[in-house]
Amino acid sequence: MLGVTERIATGVTYRHYDIGTPRGTTHAHLLTVDLGDPGVKVDLLYPSVVGGRATVSSLANTGGAIAGVNGDFFNITEAQHPGVSPTYAPVGPAIAAGRELKAAVPRKQRFGPSLPPGTSTEDVLGVDTEGRARLDRLRLDGAVTTPGGTLKLHGLNQYALKVGSVGAFTADWGSRSRVRATCGSDTKRGDPCSDDTHEVTVRGGEVVATRATPGDGRVLQGTTVLVGREAGARELRKLSVGDRVTVRHRLVPSVAGVAYRFAIGGHPVLRDGAPLSGLDTSASAVRTAVGIDAAGRRLLLFAVDGASAYRKGLTMAELARELRDAGADDGFNLDGGGSSTLAARKAGATRVTVRNHPSDGSERMVANGIGVFATG
Repeated sequence: MLGVTERIATGVTYRHYDIGTPRGTTHAHLLTVDLGDPGVKVDLLYPSVVGGRATVSSLANTGGAIAGVNGDFFNITEAQHPGVSPTYAPVGPAIAAGRELKAAVPRKQRFGPSLPPGTSTEDVLGVDTEGRARLDRLRLDGAVTTPGGTLKLHGLNQYALKVGSVGAFTADWGSRSRVRATCGSDTKRGDPCSDDTHEVTVRGGEVVATRATPGDGRVLQGTTVLVGREAGARELRKLSVGDRVTVRHRLVPSVAGVAYRFAIGGHPVLRDGAPLSGLDTSASAVRTAVGIDAAGRRLLLFAVDGASAYRKGLTMAELARELRDAGADDGFNLDGGGSSTLAARKAGATRVTVRNHPSDGSERMVANGIGVFATG
């Protein structure tokens, strides 16, 4: 595990090294980030909107990051719903610079491998306002107050909504179609799109437009578009242009009293130094993950190399053990395969370069990532 170590900045180092597995040798890339250093921070890399994608290197270079890795699983394809464009939106909650961008899609509607037992689409890796990293869950608490009563809000900038619910889309969503939010069901992602939908646009606390089907196009600042399906659609049909409507939403952590300046979705694989029970021990793949030390002051950004010589990768159980061996007390799995990318600046450089070999042969455009920022 010695490998080659390189200083990226004060409080940030990069190392790459070989890992032996029963299937042969794989190669790992590891960024160690000291959150206790006042000149170091991490934040969300994303292409300015939830429904968008870009490469890790372009996101890092545009945002001024010195390093970064890819992030959450995301809606990359729509083979089950011909004619419905992918949204490229991530699965889990997301917070950037203290701004709550989105909530989690329903568990059965997520993209990516099956979730391990005891995990949720609401799981996040976050860094709080005190600079401490931790694993948590972020639950959406929201409501729509109308002249006829109050409706529970079940979505915020999500590519999938529960059957019978209402979701909100803001300017953070972008211009992708909102139709995908009404496709699939609570039990199967590939179920047909609903034919019972309705959309209401609210601006300045007032309904300014309604339509029978979800639309697309950029949502203006200060505007909220409400999309309903089934029972939710029936409630929205009661609203007319000119009605007064109030929409509120916030992401509530399971750890009381914590406020996050950054959060990204994925799922835990390691807690308190022990791999989660039920982790897969047979399917190996190229992977990206994050480790947190016991104090929450050190982040380990980890990516497996996707070059053909190393593509055997790691199983989920092996990933958890590797994070633990690298010094993590908690570990969090991110999107892998062709998405796995780790980029960092070289000495004297002003832009990052990709340090691993993405298994697609070049960088894949992704929904978001974790950026490392440093002044030293």
